[in-house]
Amino acid sequence: MAAPVERYGWIALSNTTLGTLIATINSSIVLISLPAIFNGIGLDPLLPGNVSYLLWMLMGYMLVTAVLVVTLGRLGDIYGRVRIYNAGFLIFTVTSVALSLDPFHGGSGALWLIGWRVLQAVGGSMLMANSAAIITDAFPLSRRGMALGVNIVAGIAGSFIGLILGGMLAEWNWRSIFWVNVPIGVLGTLWAYRSLRDTGVRRPARIDWWGNVTFAAGLTALLAAITYGIQPYGGHTMGWTNPWVLAGLIGGVAVLALFCLIEVRVADPMFPLALFRDRVFAGGNAATLLGSVARGGLQFMLIIWLQGIWLPLHGYDYADTPLWAGIYLVPLTVGFLAAGPVAGYLSDRFGARLFAAGGLVVMALSFAGLLLLPTDFGYPWFAVLVFLNGLGGGLFAAPNTSLIMSSVPAEARGAASGMRATFQNAGMVLSIGVFFSLMVAGLSRSLPGALTSGLTAQGVPAPAAHTIAGLPPVGTLFAAFLGYNPIRQLLGPDVLNGLPASHTRTLTGREFFPHLISQPFHDGLVVVFWLAIAMSLVAAAASLVRGSGRRGGRADTVDQPDPTAARAR
Repeated sequence: MAAPVERYGWIALSNTTLGTLIATINSSIVLISLPAIFNGIGLDPLLPGNVSYLLWMLMGYMLVTAVLVVTLGRLGDIYGRVRIYNAGFLIFTVTSVALSLDPFHGGSGALWLIGWRVLQAVGGSMLMANSAAIITDAFPLSRRGMALGVNIVAGIAGSFIGLILGGMLAEWNWRSIFWVNVPIGVLGTLWAYRSLRDTGVRRPARIDWWGNVTFAAGLTALLAAITYGIQPYGGHTMGWTNPWVLAGLIGGVAVLALFCLIEVRVADPMFPLALFRDRVFAGGNAATLLGSVARGGLQFMLIIWLQGIWLPLHGYDYADTPLWAGIYLVPLTVGFLAAGPVAGYLSDRFGARLFAAGGLVVMALSFAGLLLLPTDFGYPWFAVLVFLNGLGGGLFAAPNTSLIMSSVPAEARGAASGMRATFQNAGMVLSIGVFFSLMVAGLSRSLPGALTSGLTAQGVPAPAAHTIAGLPPVGTLFAAFLGYNPIRQLLGPDVLNGLPASHTRTLTGREFFPHLISQPFHDGLVVVFWLAIAMSLVAAAASLVRGSGRRGGRADTVDQPDPTAARAR
């Protein structure tokens, strides 16, 4: 029986890796393609009324996956992980077709994309919630780290592959960003329905409706409030004093507290809080959350750095910056792909804990190196540092997942996989609120002065310069994020027509705006990267926690009483 079991393990690994890869590519492919998408539907994302469209295009997919993966993982435990996973592939493929066929323009076109992205996230959640559990079922403990390494690193690397792919496709046609999912989705769906089968433990249980509702409502309110806190409100640079934002933060925390009370009282909880009695499970998920926040913040900052500042300063047209930003971030992806499977294999032999913690320390060192780079850096140093960051992320991902998945009983693997994905996806959404807020706070101190002096030096009347300098810095930050020079729009034709032609060319050229914001951006970057360093080091400490919880510290006592189990702990 060994040969058929082993052959099925590779089939399961191949298909679930494809599913995880396409789901995570899709979360970032839109990120770098937003300029092409907004141009394609004829929407100016920098108008005040359109900022919400921009935010929901950024975070809608990630928010839905963060909310749903635990529920869908739990449903996999009850009804079969393969059944839920297969349905996810089908939903993902159908919604990709709908996204590419957007018939509207302007705000209606943006709402079409946001709505179908939310539905697509349901399919992506089904894939992500059950893929690790299917692999854990299919492989013995002694080879589980390697298998999870391939799957998890492919998923995390997918978020960076999406940046490259999005940049390339945005050059051609914005609809191709969604079309690319269709042939892969069709292949994966047919393959999954024909080849995958449930081999894990299924435990009949009732659906925890109150737990599902309170978890979804509380997490949605909390993450949405954090995201809307970025927007200006009532004369303030950010919206943290907005009553709706405060209500979302306080109400979201209160509803999540109610959710925890429900979960410890119901017979079949969707989120088995008892799993957190195991220190390895608790520490692994804490490391997942903190590492995801740090990695998500890096992703956003690097896009702003490249598209809004470095590439225009080095002669690249704004229209070409998405493509080249993706290309210049290739070392980051290479680092992930180089380290991930190797770390999974070696962690099976020598233990997962040190690899997970060591990877986070490498990430922290790379953040420190990026902190020392000037805004107009030399590319070889930048490439080495982002490669090291990817290498550290690859060293961490597979061993961390192996620790989490091997610390739970077999019948709870779907829920555990969903919990891990929830912390990972919630970290990406949190990174939008946390790092954008820190960056805006940094910009608000130095950007007004830089704008005033830079504009008046080019002959802009002082009243107009002061008016522009007084605008909320989030607009400038989004302009840099989109690789866009907003000076023409901010000044308007009346001011520009009154200036000498040489000054107008300078103001609206590719270098004036990047030069203007480079020093204020670096001031904000210092705060952002120091926080990323701290998060990475705390996550490393959490990865070193040893198990002595309710399951006696064994990595897996349910289906593989293997002497190598102790090494994973």
